[in-house]
Amino acid sequence: MLDQIADVGRDLKRGGYSRHGYAKPELELRHWFVEQAVKRGLNVETDQNGNLWAWWGERGDNALVTGSHLDSVPGGGAFDGPLGVTSSLQAVDLLQAKGFTPNRPFAIAVFAEEEGGRFGVACLGSRLLTGAIDADKALNLKDPDGITLAEAMKAAGYNPDLAGKDTRTLNRIGQFVELHVEQGRGLTVPVGVASSILAHGRWRFTFAGEGNHAGATLIEDRRDPMLPASQLVLAARKAARGGGRATVGRLVPNPGGTNVIASTVDVWLDARDTDDERTRAMVAEISEAAHQVAKEEGCELKITEESYGDTVYFDAQLRDDIAGALGGVPALPTGAGHDAGILAAHVPTAMLFVRNPTGVSHAPEEFAEQSDVDEGVKALAATLEHLGS
Repeated sequence: MLDQIADVGRDLKRGGYSRHGYAKPELELRHWFVEQAVKRGLNVETDQNGNLWAWWGERGDNALVTGSHLDSVPGGGAFDGPLGVTSSLQAVDLLQAKGFTPNRPFAIAVFAEEEGGRFGVACLGSRLLTGAIDADKALNLKDPDGITLAEAMKAAGYNPDLAGKDTRTLNRIGQFVELHVEQGRGLTVPVGVASSILAHGRWRFTFAGEGNHAGATLIEDRRDPMLPASQLVLAARKAARGGGRATVGRLVPNPGGTNVIASTVDVWLDARDTDDERTRAMVAEISEAAHQVAKEEGCELKITEESYGDTVYFDAQLRDDIAGALGGVPALPTGAGHDAGILAAHVPTAMLFVRNPTGVSHAPEEFAEQSDVDEGVKALAATLEHLGS
């Protein structure tokens, strides 16, 4: 089913797909999802935070909910997010074909801006839904073009004034199950279940120096913020040990001219480890190194925590129930964040993983065999039938 959206949001520069929240490709995918849901007799609504809900039958409390997201990182793969959405639709196909009707309210959810590829904060739709992020803070987030989330929502036809914690919608969820492509090489069979998510967050380091001429300014007269910014990249690699992960994937100099010494450099750090204490300690080590190299270059440094999530442990009873219903599939942790991880603090939540033979994700080479995808659909359908009976 992914072939139906294979041409939407292709990124000719980076390869792969760029489908960012409320941008044209993601809005096209939203429209596609609504059409597909309606074809299956589902009733679609949008909540106050831009998340889509496709209800099988009447909406109500103690709902069994599945789904994922449709947006991507810049130049992302074809499976991350959309696989969970298409598999949910196909699972409904399998259940309807055998005459199954759930005995409880059932919905497919599509969450907005899960990757944070446009506004910098991951899982915005589920964070707003649960109140995990302040609505004013979220609405004032800006994309690289200076457009705020509020402006993007309004342009897409949504009312940003309504954004924020949605207790009524949240309280309808009785259980949430998200299917996702596995984003490492931890799964050696077609399907598994998630046990936990690493503690992780994003920090922005802003180094401020003095903009000047690249040819006329002597080296000893410079206050070049690019030097401490580059040292931060090395400090992150050095601090990531014993299972920790620290990554600089975005660095933006201002004004960005070839023959110009930058006046400021923004560097974004993604840091993850097995628990809160280890993650915080790793970021503290990186921050201390960044302050030191900034001081040596005569630069100022401001550090902003843009998002953070502690270690998530998925509901053990639900996890074991699903694993048993699927014949004893393995459980494994993941280093990737998900909407399921945000919801886990509020409702019983589980995840199914589909094998990724290369272990590559967030890149055009992300891949899953069609046979494994089919097994994932069958496993999700079996899970939904088991929980919805």
